Amino acid sequence: MKNSWFKYIFILFAIGIFIFAFVKIRGDEEAKRKEELNSYNTQEERIKEITLGISNFDTINPILSNNQYVQDISRLLFEPLVNLSTDYKPEPALATEWAKQDATTYIIKLRENVKWSDGTELNADDVQYTVDRLKMDTPSIYGQNVQPIEKLEVVDAHTIKIYLSREVPFFEYYLTFPIMSKKYYGSDDFKNTPKNSAPVTSGRYKISDVQSSVITLEKNKNWWNAEKIGLSLEKIHVNLYSSVGELYNSFKTGNIDILSTTNNSFSDHIGTIGYNYKEVRGREHNYVALNTTSQFLSDVNVRKAIAACIDKSSITGNIYGGKYYTAYFPLEYGSYLYKGTPTKVDCNIEQGKQFLADSGWSFKYQNWQKTENYRTQKLVLNFVVKASNVTQVQTAENITGQLEAQGIKVNLLRVSDEQYQNYKANKNYDMILCSTYLPISPDLSSFFGEGNLANYTTDEINQILNEVKNTTDEKILLEKYARLEQIYNTEIPYISLNNGKLNVLYNSNLVGDVAPNWFSAFYNIEGWYKN
Repeated sequence: MKNSWFKYIFILFAIGIFIFAFVKIRGDEEAKRKEELNSYNTQEERIKEITLGISNFDTINPILSNNQYVQDISRLLFEPLVNLSTDYKPEPALATEWAKQDATTYIIKLRENVKWSDGTELNADDVQYTVDRLKMDTPSIYGQNVQPIEKLEVVDAHTIKIYLSREVPFFEYYLTFPIMSKKYYGSDDFKNTPKNSAPVTSGRYKISDVQSSVITLEKNKNWWNAEKIGLSLEKIHVNLYSSVGELYNSFKTGNIDILSTTNNSFSDHIGTIGYNYKEVRGREHNYVALNTTSQFLSDVNVRKAIAACIDKSSITGNIYGGKYYTAYFPLEYGSYLYKGTPTKVDCNIEQGKQFLADSGWSFKYQNWQKTENYRTQKLVLNFVVKASNVTQVQTAENITGQLEAQGIKVNLLRVSDEQYQNYKANKNYDMILCSTYLPISPDLSSFFGEGNLANYTTDEINQILNEVKNTTDEKILLEKYARLEQIYNTEIPYISLNNGKLNVLYNSNLVGDVAPNWFSAFYNIEGWYKN
C-alpha cells in the first residue's frame, strides 16, 4: 500500500512538471512571437528612403562632373580600386591587393566575380578604359590621380600592372578614382553620349530612374558585398536644384535629409534648429614657412620664440570667426598617422623671451638686439604675403602685430601674385604665409623634401621620407610619423595655423551612425533609416 502511495505521488509530480514545462514553453513562444511582431512593426515603421540634393547639376558621370555634390553621391554608385576609411587608411575595394615592385611599378590584383549593375562582369579592361579616358581626353578632378601613370598593362582579367613616370609616395591613395564600364560605353563618344544620364554602376546603389528634377537610386543587388553588408535604405532620391540657395532652402524645409558644405555660414541660410550636424577637419591648411637658412631664422631658438609669441587661437577666432580649426601639424585632419605629441609649441610669451635670451639676445629700447664682433644688430624679419588674398593679409597683419608687441620687428611685404611666386621660387624671405590643399595621401615631402619652403633638411629627415614611402607596415609608419611630428614642433621649420572645415548637416529624423570625413559623408550608410 505504501509503495502504491509513493507511485501515485510520483505520477502526480511528473504530471505537474509536464504542465509547468508546457505552460513555460507556450509562454516563451508567445513572448517571442510578440517580440518578433513588435520588431516587425518597428521595422515596418522605419522609412527606408532618404533624399539628397545637388545644385548646379552637370552630369552623374563622376569622372566628367566638376560638381562636388555629384562627387559625394557617386561614392554610393561607383567603386574605386581603393577606398579610404574614416581615419584615412587605404582599404580594399575593387582591388584586393596591391604591391610596389620597385620605385615606379605597382601590381594590383582585382576582386573576382564582381558584376556591374546590369549583370556584366567587371574586369581589368574596365580599369584600363577608365585610366585611358582620364589621361586622353577627359578633363576631370581625377586627372591628377592618373597623371603619373605612364603605362597600364592588363596581365589577365583580374591583374594589372601600373608603370609610373616618376616615383609617387603612397601612390595607392591615388587609386581612389571611380571605375567606369568599358562594355557599357563601347565605342560611344564618352563625353557626349546619352548613356551618361544613367551609367551602369558597381557600388551599393544603381540608377533606377532619371527625371528632369530628380534621379532615383535603388539597391544594387549585384554589388559584390551585398550579401555580407545589408542596406536598410531601399531607395535614395536625388533632387536637382538650379542654385545652392534652393538646395539650402530645401534642406531647411525638410525635403533633403543630409547635406555636405564647406560654407561655414550655413546657419545664416538654414537657421540653427531642426537638424544635427558634424564638423570635419578639412584639407585646407594655412601655415607660415620659416626660412631656416636666413640670417636670423637659422637659429632654432629664434624660430621657437616666434612660434611662442603667436596666439593661433586669436587668429582663428578674430580672422576666421572661429570657423576653422587651430592646427599644429599638417596631418591633423583626422589621419590615423597623427597622434598629437606633447612637443608642440603654444603661445607662451615668457617662454618666447627666454628662447631669445638663451641665444644671446637682449631686449633694449623696445627691440631685441644682439652684439657680435663689436657689431649690434636688431631682430628684424621680412614677412611675405599675397596681397590679393584679403584673409591672408589680415592673418599676416595679426601675426606682425603680435610679434612687434614683443619687440620682434617685422617688415610685412604685401606683394602681387607674380611677386609672391618669385619670392617662393627664390626663397627670398624670412617668413612667408602659405595656404595649401593637402594631398589625398599622407605624403609630407612638400614640407620636408627637396626644395621645401623652409629650406629645412637633415639626414634623418631624408631617411624617414625614404622609409615611409617604401613600407605598408602600420607600426613603422606610426613610429616614423610621430618622429616627423616631433621634429616639426621642436625644430619649427613651419608654424601651422589652422585647417578649414567640412560641415555635414542631417535632419534629426535620420537615424544611424553618421561618421563623415572629407572623403565621404556616407560611412555606415548600411544602418541608416528614417523614423
